[in-house]
Amino acid sequence: MDASSKSWIVISWNLSIHKKNLCSFRNDEYLQQPLMEVAARDFSELPQEILMDIFSLMETPDLVRAGSVCCSWNLSYASICRFGLYKWPQTPCLIYTSESAGDNIAFLYSLAEKRTYKLTLPEPPIHRRYLIGSSLGWLITADERSEMHLVNPVTSEQIPLPSVITIENVTPIYDETGVICKYHLSRHMAGHAQVLPSTSLLRKLRDFLFLKAFLFYDESARSYIVVLIHAPVGRLSFARLRDEKWTRLPPHENFDDCIYKDGLLYAVTLLGQIIAFDLSGTVVTTKIIMDRKDKYGVERVYIVQAPWGDLLLVRRPEVWIDEAPAEHGHACTNQETFENRTRRIVIYKVCIASGKLEQINSLNDHVLFLGQNQSLCLNAEEYPQLKPNNVYLTDDAKNVSMKRRSRCRLIIGILDLETKIMDEIVSPRPWSNCMAPLLIIPNPRKMDPPPPPP
Repeated sequence: MDASSKSWIVISWNLSIHKKNLCSFRNDEYLQQPLMEVAARDFSELPQEILMDIFSLMETPDLVRAGSVCCSWNLSYASICRFGLYKWPQTPCLIYTSESAGDNIAFLYSLAEKRTYKLTLPEPPIHRRYLIGSSLGWLITADERSEMHLVNPVTSEQIPLPSVITIENVTPIYDETGVICKYHLSRHMAGHAQVLPSTSLLRKLRDFLFLKAFLFYDESARSYIVVLIHAPVGRLSFARLRDEKWTRLPPHENFDDCIYKDGLLYAVTLLGQIIAFDLSGTVVTTKIIMDRKDKYGVERVYIVQAPWGDLLLVRRPEVWIDEAPAEHGHACTNQETFENRTRRIVIYKVCIASGKLEQINSLNDHVLFLGQNQSLCLNAEEYPQLKPNNVYLTDDAKNVSMKRRSRCRLIIGILDLETKIMDEIVSPRPWSNCMAPLLIIPNPRKMDPPPPPP
């Protein structure tokens, strides 16, 4: 190795250590930034392979900012994003909107930096949408017509999903000009008496139709799958990105959470029943992994893939906190009340062979993320900014109308599984009362287009 290459390595190592000083930003500053005042005439001459090695170790906010320094750095940044070459595990962030910002503004709160960034997202306005899920760095949103889109808040990429009128039980109602003006939601449930159908305005359907949504990548098909838990009674529908309509899965109900593992969709019900769906063929096949009839409680149930290979089942009580403005603009709660709630989270290891659950009392060096996001279990050793043996919780009440009507939401915070103490993630809470924040792992890579149909 010649002296010049050695000097570049020294410079690059120094940059990787001091990148936060070079890329410092104030709170609430935009992620898309002008060129930084550095000696770009020197740094721009760094070999591309060294720049890419450095950039691949950055958290997403630093990576985006580094890409704005000069043409050479932007080329390395674009290559990393295009081919997914970043190596450093990306720390989850909170994403939310606020009444004080513009309709197209969202905020990304970095758990690693404890700093907030503004993001300008494409139409329709993000502040008027409902955030019904987050997976793989993408948001699943429902706009004011109750139509759904995938949105990557880092790249601003947006992909429309099949129309809501293709969901079984949803029928459009047209006005005299032939334009859809209302939706009709049939509430007929298999095995139950007919329940009177309901008719709603376009924007109102999303209040009670959408419960939770997920984006999964199917490696065998080299395509993405969106899975939706929806009314009535927590049913499942799915669509691939090239699909023109939603396909309802066989008649099971009361689902609470899903994961995608080894080509199978695993879904868990309120009662703890776990069902595996094989979506690879022309006909969906199912297998009951765990046929439980647990006593129903006021709680949420999650299914999680652990880094060590096990499936985890987690139960979380529905403990609510009043976030409605009180006198002087303060929420109707206090820290003592906040800390003494949501203590009964129970974690089990799923034994697929025996169909039994084994309770786990500690996550040791791991951390859980539960909420409207895809449920995650991460190794805290790879995320030094996270707290091991803790559970990060956001609100995922059954539907939006419940939160809007009560002006309350499920506890949002960090629960220490050893001490049972609950702390706030960020205070004061800056998000909208009408829409809770979601946890999301930033993804600077643009989505690969799915293969053409056969």
